[in-house]
Amino acid sequence: MSIDFRRGTRRLAWAIFLVPIVLIVLYLLLVLNWSFSDGDRVGYLQKFSHRGWLCKSYEGELAMTTVPGVAPMIWTFSVWDKTVAEQINALLGKKVILHYREFRGIPTDCFGSTDYFVDGVQEAKD
Repeated sequence: MSIDFRRGTRRLAWAIFLVPIVLIVLYLLLVLNWSFSDGDRVGYLQKFSHRGWLCKSYEGELAMTTVPGVAPMIWTFSVWDKTVAEQINALLGKKVILHYREFRGIPTDCFGSTDYFVDGVQEAKD
């Protein structure tokens, strides 16, 4: 009875190669589809840009003021959807309501530089 060690070694090599890839894919699916929190922020759109060297992402700043005369708190956010980015760009300098979802544990900045991803925008009525 002869045992073929090459066949077992090949299977082990494939398992060592595939298991980490499958685990990484499962982790990304979990992190990108399950939000930690979601909500709305109201303020004035101060800055919005499409930036990055290799992975371009839409990044913006919302100036939130509680009382006139008090220094605003700056909230940074990212946008995945190009149509939402165009809507935000059209509302620069205006008071808006941004709906966001927070995703924690995203391993790279290719998805966005912040944990907060805006998926809806509307102009706030004074």
